[in-house]
Parts: sequence; structure tokens; C-alpha cells
Amino acid sequence: MRLHPSVYEAFQVVMRTGTISGAAEVLGRSQPAVSRMIDKLEGSVGVKLFERRKGRVVPTHAAHLLLDEVERLFVTLSSLDDFSRRMEEGADGGVRIAALPALGLDFLPEVISRFSQERPLARVKLNVRMSVSVEKWVATQQVDFGLAETPFQLSGFHTRLFADTSYITAIPADHPLADREVVRPEDLSGERLIGWTVSVSARRIFDDIMQGAGIIPQQLTETTMSAPMCSMVKRGLGLAVVDPFTAWANRDPSIVFRPFLPQIPCRFALLEPDTRTPTVLATELIGHAETLRDEVLAGMG
Repeated sequence: MRLHPSVYEAFQVVMRTGTISGAAEVLGRSQPAVSRMIDKLEGSVGVKLFERRKGRVVPTHAAHLLLDEVERLFVTLSSLDDFSRRMEEGADGGVRIAALPALGLDFLPEVISRFSQERPLARVKLNVRMSVSVEKWVATQQVDFGLAETPFQLSGFHTRLFADTSYITAIPADHPLADREVVRPEDLSGERLIGWTVSVSARRIFDDIMQGAGIIPQQLTETTMSAPMCSMVKRGLGLAVVDPFTAWANRDPSIVFRPFLPQIPCRFALLEPDTRTPTVLATELIGHAETLRDEVLAGMG
């Protein structure tokens, strides 16, 4: 018969105090309740554990043997509790993240900095990958969570929207368009543009918008990420349309950012493995990311 750990605890305390009444006081239980637990234990092991003598209980040889086993049991239970706590807190390897460059290059390092102020001993592993690779890492449970751009190509994870915003225009500060409140397709006619490669989903939306306005973009330089686009804008190589998180990371007197209309959706999602419960540390880090996200979007809006 499988007994509740409280029965073994009662036995352990009776062995230590030498009386049922003393054990009841320590355990905060009634004497009859403790007596019933001892009777239940004796019935389970099939041997007599105590001799009752003048208000005291005298352990039998079997009781001393059982005490050794019970103490080993509680050491094991304590070890299991500690293991569960460490797993919950991410002590098996800290927090592991995979993120697309727009969030992984500057945004998440700031998030990790804030997180580390509260958890200075927590380990964080940040893997910066393109979105489809982020999906693979999350689906195969190589990370605690990922941040990727929608839409998704894979499955094996559950998602929630992390940021629903729009791409914005990056303009050299000394350019005439820097004085505009917003930038529209016709404003880019004849301008030298730094564009995305055709593999980037936003490139296709941008091309459709420009073609709809009857404008053929002069994209002489192309790249897969917003960060080098901002770097090239600062160097006067042209204008670009970038995500607001990269724009936030590249705030500088030499570059200004303006809304682009019609809007090009910029949606990033948080991905978590289907079969894994988020650790305490991962949840805390995500909380810091959501706080900084709100700050960034409020500042770049």
C-alpha cells in the first residue's frame, strides 16, 4: 500500500520525540491522528514498530531499520524538489532564445541587460537567425522561446503576437525628405533606394505598392536586414524602409525616420515549443522584452 509522505514524517517525529503527544505537538496534529498514522504504517510494513510503555513508545529493531530508509526517502524527495525548482527557474542552462536580426542585434541585448540587473547569475544564450531558422529552433525545442516575423512556414510551436507595427522610412538628415511628416511612394521617385533582397517578404509588398503608384524603384543596393540598411543611409548611400526596432537601435543625428504610407505591416511573434512549459526565468525575460517593446514603439510612433 502506498502511503502519503506525511505518514513517514509522523513516524520520523515519533522516533525523535519518543512520544505520540510530543510528535502531535511538533506536527500540529491531534494525538489520535498521529496514532492512526503509526498504525497505518505498521499495517503497511507488516511488523510492529513501537512498544507502548507508560506513556512512551519504545522503537523496535524494525523501527530503527525503517528510520534509515525513511531518512533516505526524505533526502531523495528534497533532492527532487530542488531539481524541480532548478528546472522551473531555468537552471538547466538558463534562458535560450532564438530571434530574427531585427530584434536580436540590439533590442534583445538591451532586454538581457535589464534582465541581468535582477538576475545577475542567470545565463542567457541568444542565437540570432533568420525567421525560418528561428521557427526550426523552437519547433525542435532547442530554445525556450523565439521571436520571428509572420507568416510562419513551420509548425510545432504555439505563438502570440509580440509586435504589430509598420515599416518606416530611414532618411539622411540632410535630405529634403527629412522635413516631411510622412513619405509616400511618389516621394521616392528618382531616389536612390537601399532595398531588401527578394527573399524578404516585405520586399514583395513594397514592390507591389511602388508598382501600383507607377514607380520603378532605383534599388542599386540590396540586403537581407534592416541594420546594414540604416548604416548605409547614415553614409548617404540612399533611403530605406526599415523596421522600427532597428530604427530605434540606429537613432543618430545623421538619420531621421518618418512613417511610410501606405503602411507595410511589420508583425513579429513570440514562439514557444508546444510541449514545454515556460520557465520562471524565460517568463521574466519575456516580461522585460514586452516592456521595452512598448517603449520602443511609443518612441518611434
